[in-house]
Amino acid sequence: MQAVSPTATGVAFLARPGRPAVVARTLAELAGPTRGVVELPVRLMWNAERTFDLGDPDQLLWMYENVLRETTRAEDLRALINGRTLRRVWRLLNLPRGVRQAWESRHRGLRAA
Repeated sequence: MQAVSPTATGVAFLARPGRPAVVARTLAELAGPTRGVVELPVRLMWNAERTFDLGDPDQLLWMYENVLRETTRAEDLRALINGRTLRRVWRLLNLPRGVRQAWESRHRGLRAA
């Protein structure tokens, strides 16, 4: 899976200063788990508590927020985020403005989600 490059769009949306937001080309590519327990790699979550029960709505949101904010790899998106779930929880996610703008500019359907 390829991510959308900020330079390809002419606009760099930042997840944080100096770090461009990584966005999947399509939501259909996002085939992450929808149930069970997921452990994030240290590069995405530095806390010792890196496991998330996707059956708990708060933990699911917390995991998605961390992955969308911290990833620098398109592979993380495909492995950890589910496109249908992302669409369902989009408005509930607490994301940096740059991450939200990057995703909504690429996936306009998220604006109405």
